[in-house]
Amino acid sequence: MKVSYHGHSIVKIESNGKTIVIDPFITGNRLTDLTVADVHPDVIILTHGHGDHLGDTIELAKKSGALVVGLAEIATYLGWKGLNTHGMNIGGAYKFDFGTVKFTPAFHSSGFMTDQQEIIYLGMPAGVLFMNEGKTIYHAGDTSLFSDMKLIGERHPVDVAFLPIGDNFTMGPEDAAYAAKLINAKTVVPIHYNTFPPIKQDPNKFIQLLENKNGRILKPGESLEL
Repeated sequence: MKVSYHGHSIVKIESNGKTIVIDPFITGNRLTDLTVADVHPDVIILTHGHGDHLGDTIELAKKSGALVVGLAEIATYLGWKGLNTHGMNIGGAYKFDFGTVKFTPAFHSSGFMTDQQEIIYLGMPAGVLFMNEGKTIYHAGDTSLFSDMKLIGERHPVDVAFLPIGDNFTMGPEDAAYAAKLINAKTVVPIHYNTFPPIKQDPNKFIQLLENKNGRILKPGESLEL
């Protein structure tokens, strides 16, 4: 299994011939190495409905025919847009032919802001556990620190955890380091930082805060082989 990071919160998983993309915010993401034209996902998984996570989902899914997996409200909304969707909810798991997806809690908000100054509610925010080939990847989504992260790690021992460190909208480096301690993943990768001025952070400082010294900074386009 190959897992790569592509700026902000984009994570791509290549497993058993399938390409799964989490939170494909490409257009407007100055840090990403991706272009919409060059991305052909089989599956898109969404943590929540903010524009910097929903991103280019509609265009990508219409172009590639990708299945979009998300919380019930997001799946329903995107289904109305003509996409092939599978709705789930927090705590639920489903075994697909490309792997098992389970949504975890995340403490944040979730809605889509339109050009008409409307906010469309898109359900609860979530984190994602992806399990396949005997490996478990945890994408925490946008979240604060919460104590049940310990339960997530105990119930599903994590090989790689992608944790937001940007502060302002999510955990900052100190809380994210404590979250890493609770989750106890083999490898921890910082995400959701430096894309915008309010979330400017030095990922090296986050790595230094990790008690288990298990951090890995991935530049956009870099990957891990599991």
